[in-house]
Amino acid sequence: MNSTPPFPAPPADRDPDWQDLPLFPLGTVLFPGGTLPLKVFEARYVDMTRECMKSGTPFGVCLIREGSEVGAPAVPHAIGCLAHIGAWDMPQLGVLHIRTRGTRRFRIDQTRVEAGGLLRSRAAPLPADPPLAVLPEFAALADVLKAILPRMPADRFPEPHRFDDASWLSNRLAEVLPISPLARQKLMELDDPQTRLSIIHQFLGQQGLK
Repeated sequence: MNSTPPFPAPPADRDPDWQDLPLFPLGTVLFPGGTLPLKVFEARYVDMTRECMKSGTPFGVCLIREGSEVGAPAVPHAIGCLAHIGAWDMPQLGVLHIRTRGTRRFRIDQTRVEAGGLLRSRAAPLPADPPLAVLPEFAALADVLKAILPRMPADRFPEPHRFDDASWLSNRLAEVLPISPLARQKLMELDDPQTRLSIIHQFLGQQGLK
């Protein structure tokens, strides 16, 4: 990916306008610290991407609760994650490939639909996970993720890798578990990373994967 015209180089990331946050409802879940590549082609989202790149602000990614990614505006789950654009490319006119990184979770208070079909929200930021060390009973989960990493694209889990951090470890494992998007959403919504690790530990035990 590159950052050539027609877009100017975006300024440094800025805080979002929590009273007017653009949303991108998707069939996937973005976690804080995670990466998400997107192919953007609908006019409403191309315009949104241009706006975010020019202002250096993020948009909100939410799992779809009702509806689909294309067509009529979907109904999103109430809790989502901010997506900051880190790289982009335009392989053909009207189609953008962007790579985003997740930062802060938020809760939607109210939504409205613009004339072009873009969903915007009044939202509130949620607290970041507290910095907690991985408990001894979950230490083996770090080995599970270390075994998975070589099979993943190099840019999927950019360094630094923080295997001893309960939040980072639980989020990265939740991204790759063979579970439904709704189950991923439930994990992302949890405020306690140790609880997230506990659920993952139990799931892997049931599947005989640890």
